[in-house]
Amino acid sequence: MNTPANLKYSKSHEWVKMTGENTAEIGLTDFAQDSMGDIVFVELPEVGDAVTAGESFGNLESVKAVSDVFSPVTGVVTEINEELLDNPALINESCYDAWMIRVGEITETENLLTGDEYDASCQEEA
Repeated sequence: MNTPANLKYSKSHEWVKMTGENTAEIGLTDFAQDSMGDIVFVELPEVGDAVTAGESFGNLESVKAVSDVFSPVTGVVTEINEELLDNPALINESCYDAWMIRVGEITETENLLTGDEYDASCQEEA
């Protein structure tokens, strides 16, 4: 399992890359994309939508199932990754490059984990 140390993680398997004091990119972890299998459809929020830590902001459809994606932070969507709408497989190819949304005006982070803490959480699930 690939867990870059420079990112933060949520127990619901999203990664967070802080890009500024109150801005971040959010994507799906290697553990999650591997568990889901081939991702074939992505549903993302609109720019300007509010996201709340711990609540769903979209979903991913794989060959196995449809899964909600949860926001690890509270803020406002400033950008969505349009490439994923046309090519959701980018998440399987390179999940840490395939951010789903960019969030600004962050006011809350939902108990973000370090890479080591996230790895330990995944081991408990397995």
